[in-house]
Amino acid sequence: MASEPQGGLTEYIQHHLHHNTVSLGDGAFMKIHVDSILVAFLLGAVFCLWFWLKARKATSGVPSKGQAFVELIVEFVDTQVKDTFHGDRRTVTPLALSIFMWVVFLNAMDLLPLDAPSWTVKTAAGAEVAHHTFFRWVPTADINTTLGLALAVFFIVLAHGVKAKGAGGFGWELLTAPFHADNIVVKIILMPFNLALNVIEYLSKPVSLAMRLFGNMYGGELVFMLIAGLFAGWISFLPGVLFNTAWAIFHILIILLQAFIFMMLTIVYIATAREHH
Repeated sequence: MASEPQGGLTEYIQHHLHHNTVSLGDGAFMKIHVDSILVAFLLGAVFCLWFWLKARKATSGVPSKGQAFVELIVEFVDTQVKDTFHGDRRTVTPLALSIFMWVVFLNAMDLLPLDAPSWTVKTAAGAEVAHHTFFRWVPTADINTTLGLALAVFFIVLAHGVKAKGAGGFGWELLTAPFHADNIVVKIILMPFNLALNVIEYLSKPVSLAMRLFGNMYGGELVFMLIAGLFAGWISFLPGVLFNTAWAIFHILIILLQAFIFMMLTIVYIATAREHH
């Protein structure tokens, strides 16, 4: 969510699209976005602490409002897993719950005032320091964060496939499905095509997961920045407040929907990896 812009709108957007970066060397892969990592791990810790405290103080009698809310979320996630994944879900439900809540927390940072970090730095150290300080606090608007989450899901999906079929069975299925043949010669001829299709299918999963979440959150953040341009003048100030409020309310739906889609696709990918062809 944006507040009052500073300077021209182009300069304002360019400043807010910069990450707080630490460079370990030359090249794009040698740069670390400190802001995304810091906010992501902090929100992950908040989620774990919140649910741990509620689980620790849970009672079998009449639950408190906080316990009832947490139980509602857990039951909702468990129902989605049960309807999609037909197997032992003792590890799948906690994974789905962690993904859903963590992504909701990461996305929800978009509802906080966009200028809060720069305002804090400006108040504490002056305008010059704030002008050269960058801090984006929506980790899912950073492709590195969403790609990291998607790659973690990708390796978990692979682990489920190997566990369900064994390393040999998993590898054999990569070579013999989806095109089947009883003749051994034809089967060998089809193996390169099966392998290519399966590799493409597996690699497309983390790409689609990462790009969908990143695209939606990055676009939402840009809209907040563009609306911030309306705060530059007194005439457009009131429309800016109305547009900002309307977009923030609509954005709540995007935040929850994108977290739900990320969680559901993870469950579907795991269920698919455990299926035998």
